[in-house]
Amino acid sequence: MGNPNINEQLTLPPSCGGVGGGRRVAFKTLGCRLNQYETDALVTDFDKAGYQLVNFDESPDVVVVNTCTVTNQSDQKSRTVISQAARKNKDAVVVVTGCMANNFKEKLESQDNITFVVENNRKSSVLSLVEAHFSGEILHPEQLPQDVFRYEPVQKSLHTRSAVKIQDGCDNFCTFCIIPMVRGRAVSRPVADVLESVRKTIENGFKEIVITGVNIGRYEDGETRFEDLLAKILDVPGDFRVRISSLEPDGFGDRFVELFQHPKLMPHLHLCLQSGSEKTLLRMRRMYDVGQFRKTINQFRLVDPDFNFTTDIIVGFPGETEEEFQQTIEAVKEFNFSHVHTFKYSVRKGTRAERLENHVPEKIKTARSLQIRELSEENKNLYYRSLIGKTQQVLVEKVSKNKATGYGDLYVPVEFQAKDIQKNTVHTVKLTGLSGEGERLVLVGELVEICV
Repeated sequence: MGNPNINEQLTLPPSCGGVGGGRRVAFKTLGCRLNQYETDALVTDFDKAGYQLVNFDESPDVVVVNTCTVTNQSDQKSRTVISQAARKNKDAVVVVTGCMANNFKEKLESQDNITFVVENNRKSSVLSLVEAHFSGEILHPEQLPQDVFRYEPVQKSLHTRSAVKIQDGCDNFCTFCIIPMVRGRAVSRPVADVLESVRKTIENGFKEIVITGVNIGRYEDGETRFEDLLAKILDVPGDFRVRISSLEPDGFGDRFVELFQHPKLMPHLHLCLQSGSEKTLLRMRRMYDVGQFRKTINQFRLVDPDFNFTTDIIVGFPGETEEEFQQTIEAVKEFNFSHVHTFKYSVRKGTRAERLENHVPEKIKTARSLQIRELSEENKNLYYRSLIGKTQQVLVEKVSKNKATGYGDLYVPVEFQAKDIQKNTVHTVKLTGLSGEGERLVLVGELVEICV
């Protein structure tokens, strides 16, 4: 599932002309970091073609909604965004893509308020489809080339970091998950293409890259595995940091831990636990047990006690007893995740979990979700407090008057006072306290020195 915590519109300054003829385009992204990267790549395409990037409410000629379908809630959010986009922009070309476009293709194609429905394996050609439409050419989305790695390195983005996609699809077939059906079987991008994309992304000015995909730990190109590829990426010349997006807790060994001694690789992992119950993990058909997960956590924290782990938890999986849920509570406490992205189990048609017995009532799922969320906030507070007095290398994302905010190497939000600070620069900041609460909790610091 992996960190689906971004849901935003992309708005950038006008580009300098091109075949877009000054037309206006708006984007909306729901779901995971992979979706975010693919939207950023499309933003780059449209910007190069001369389109002006605007918000939904600024009369765009084209609206692109990059959807998510991982849960029922994701479906509902996607439907709402599609409806709002079409209602506000009745004369616009409305393109719906992403995982929902695969999961509900025929239903979406039947809607009069949607111009094109583009599946994931053709998403990279959305610009070609739109350009053909404006040229009066009849081009059906199924005529677009199928290539999940066809995206150009990102140039234009709201983010100070850019993802590099190394893999797509998944062969795990967890009993609850629809991703293999909407993203397809696992496929890895050739090593040379990955490294070239990394080099170009750095040349485009990004100080931080995020390695992303659906199940990146299972990367395989010839004899090159994920750890081998990561080592090659770290050896690319340049002044940049590397992060790893959501990762399954299997398929890597001691060498992976050792790679985090490299100064470019940031000490944070979003490692997906899903449940602290062995019985629940078996019913989910996860490829690890709690003992293996514990070993991985301990390996990293022996090297770096501050290493930051975040995770996903599913509550209310079919058959989950109160005892099994309490085992998850204990695991979240033990592993001290600084953030837990909590999902209430959601039936996905066609998955094996749909056919399992003893589905948990919605009321119980809601109560359990609240418990995990409250525990997550407690964990975050404790973890952030443990960092006070230490320093972080902060990549600045936003500047407002004399205040700069960004993320430290541990992927913790930091704000500090400073004059003449620029976005996309890295600064050494000593952490002195906390500000805000809940989702808005941030570490406050004092500028020590400018690094780059």
